[in-house]
Amino acid sequence: MKPNQRRRFLRQSALLSAGVLMGSSFSPSKYKPKLSFSTLGCPDWTLRQSIDFASKHGFSGLELRGIGKEMDLTKCEEFATVEARSRSMKWMKENNLSFSDLGSSCNLHIQDKLERMNNIDEGKRYIDLAAQIQCPHIRVFPNNLPKDQEKSRTIDLISEGLHELARHAEGSKVTVLMETHGDLIWADDILKVMQQATHPHAALVWDIVNMWIETQEPSEDVYRKLKPYIRHTHIKDARKRDGKITYLFLGQGETPVMQSVDILAKDGYDGFFSFEWEKRWHPEIAEPEFAFADYAKVMKEHFR
Repeated sequence: MKPNQRRRFLRQSALLSAGVLMGSSFSPSKYKPKLSFSTLGCPDWTLRQSIDFASKHGFSGLELRGIGKEMDLTKCEEFATVEARSRSMKWMKENNLSFSDLGSSCNLHIQDKLERMNNIDEGKRYIDLAAQIQCPHIRVFPNNLPKDQEKSRTIDLISEGLHELARHAEGSKVTVLMETHGDLIWADDILKVMQQATHPHAALVWDIVNMWIETQEPSEDVYRKLKPYIRHTHIKDARKRDGKITYLFLGQGETPVMQSVDILAKDGYDGFFSFEWEKRWHPEIAEPEFAFADYAKVMKEHFR
């Protein structure tokens, strides 16, 4: 048995054991996952190229995190006018695709008043754009928490920012999703933010590997705490050696990502499993046409 096949066999065996713990009524073949990929993984593609590839390989959604060289979607020509937005939505509809999420660069942990205002303003522009193109979610995030500020104060700032954006989304069908990202990766800290920011338009992107690769908190524990807030997921695989994270094709890393996928599926999760291949930040990793195709293949085989 080849090394990659052996790793997948061992992981599937572990998942079967986990399935016994979750209940014998769960059958992966009966669950139909909704797959999308983030355009973070294809920084040189146009929107039309992303749509064509997604349609050809059986994806049902696209997560937009920049298009080409432009990271701010509200400045992209594909959404600059009513006509442009209508054309982009038409392309999506013709290929049976939907926008799963708009990934902003809005940071919530910033204390400086002017920088914070600029970040919150970006979040609000993304909410408005999402409403215009019938996208249900936007993504915001915290990054590295300030070392010269009490953690509790930073958590307050994150909660306040998330609540402010959620209030801006009132009256729309858009939910503001905070990604489990940066230093905010411990389930209890994330739970505290969500409990303080409580609002029907505020929820989470569960980036499973962002959390586990640093905390190694069991997926069952994380899901039990954060379940009420999870609306979207980021899926990838990786290994960590000597403090360095290497991103790998699904099933080739050391993370329990597929166990987490099965926990979600067993519980009837109806959001997207969105592949986040960080090609924009790590140009040395494989090209998107290979990574995206492999992701679709592995996920479909898993649920076959």
